[in-house]
Amino acid sequence: MKKLQGTFAVAMLLSATLQSANATEMPQLAKKSGCTACHAIDHKIVGPAWVDVAKRYKDLEAARGVLIERVKKGTKGNWTDVTKGVPMPPYSPRVTDENIEKLVDFILSL
Repeated sequence: MKKLQGTFAVAMLLSATLQSANATEMPQLAKKSGCTACHAIDHKIVGPAWVDVAKRYKDLEAARGVLIERVKKGTKGNWTDVTKGVPMPPYSPRVTDENIEKLVDFILSL
């Protein structure tokens, strides 16, 4: 019984490790949608790092809805200190609403 419990604990630890490793990998959807031209997970390119976006919006109850709209319609002036005024272009309808929601959920999970 103890061996079975130990095996289960090791399996759970391995699963958690693999999930956290995958959580910080850039999704293929972001690459194919053009997000990586301006964004990275952990460092600024043109736009802010996505971990910084997640930090800024973590306490905002409506963060998901706000970010979805900003990705759909584009935005300017929210990250001027980072972008030096370069606007984020609208991604709708080029990227489907469903995929925009997936990308925003990924960003907020960081």
